Amino acid sequence: MPIIKEIPIRKTVMKQNIVIEDRTEYDNLILLENNHTTNGEDLIIVKTIGGSEILLNSETTNRVIIKSLVSVLVKPNTGKIDEEWDELLLEKGACVQFQFVQGNWYVLSSDGIKIS
Repeated sequence: MPIIKEIPIRKTVMKQNIVIEDRTEYDNLILLENNHTTNGEDLIIVKTIGGSEILLNSETTNRVIIKSLVSVLVKPNTGKIDEEWDELLLEKGACVQFQFVQGNWYVLSSDGIKIS
C-alpha cells in the first residue's frame, strides 16, 4: 500500500548570529499499511487498516504524534510507555503525543486514552 510523505520546508534567517527556523510544514506520514516503524516523522495518521502496529523507534524518533482513525497498537523498541506499559492500544479517533526520555517513552498529551 502507498505511503504519503511530505518533506518539511525550513527557512533559515540570519540576524546578528541568531538562526531562526520557521517550520511551516511537518514531516507527516499517512499510514496505509499494516506495520510501521517510526523514522523521524512528526505526525502519523493511521487510517484504512484496523489492527495496525506502530513501533516507536528511539534511534530515529524523539517525539511523534499519532492520530488513529482505526484501532492501532503502539509499542516501543526499548523501555516502556509511561514506565508501565509494554504496548498501548489506541482506539478509533484517539490522538496521542509520545516523547522519548532517558530510555522510556512518555505520553505528553492525549485526547482519548482510556485506562482500564
